[in-house]
Amino acid sequence: MSTAPLPEAPIFDETGAAKERLLSRRGEPLLYANWDNVLFIHYEIEPDELQRCIPYPLDLYHGRAFVSFVAFTMRGMRPRLGGTLGALLFKPIATHHFLNVRSYVRHKSEAGIYFMREWLSNRLAAWLGPWSFGLPYQFGKIEYRNDFEQDHEHACRGHVEANDGSFRYCATLTNELGSSAPESLDEFLLERYTAFTQSGNRRRFFRIWHEPWQQVAAKVEIVTDDLIRATESWWRDAGCVGANYSPGVNVWMGWPHKIRDIHESTL
Repeated sequence: MSTAPLPEAPIFDETGAAKERLLSRRGEPLLYANWDNVLFIHYEIEPDELQRCIPYPLDLYHGRAFVSFVAFTMRGMRPRLGGTLGALLFKPIATHHFLNVRSYVRHKSEAGIYFMREWLSNRLAAWLGPWSFGLPYQFGKIEYRNDFEQDHEHACRGHVEANDGSFRYCATLTNELGSSAPESLDEFLLERYTAFTQSGNRRRFFRIWHEPWQQVAAKVEIVTDDLIRATESWWRDAGCVGANYSPGVNVWMGWPHKIRDIHESTL
């Protein structure tokens, strides 16, 4: 796990360290964006079974391995530099829906995530992601109703349709918004600030930063899951262990950087 946070401010220390790591490289961050109406759906998988599908060592929580589905809408992505012109150039890919399937990994001393599958509702962005960041983007038709403030039924729903099948869910909130408790499973699953990728033989990483997630536990029902069931062997024995909802965060996103050698002591 990452360096133990100070007792008096554990979450601030984690996000502060993440911000320091991001800004330690010249020219960071690359992009700004909002991640809105985010639903995390968590599954537990037997570690050895999952590790066979992941090119980085798993990061375990008390010996347990997890995969999370993250459904959200990205809005207003724009470069840090360039002002109005930069935002205008990014307008075709600035706003769209995502469904990410991510695992929890570690490279040397740094904990992060590894994206196993990703669907998004923008064809141009789906083409650019693999080329620029090494991300496993695929196009999908996505419909979300994840805004609890606008939904008088106090439920959120989502439907992702792609060539391999569909994924459909319905979720309701169980409590009030708050921060994740220090060293809790929620903190382990949500407060992640580095992503590791692999495309062919090319390994890369990029860092992000945002304020701690304001989140609440959610009760989720998976209506259709053949989008994953038909293509992923690890899914057969996966068990849903919970979900979290957040209204969202403002995000700084870093440049993709090459991992020069997996045996090096630093990134």
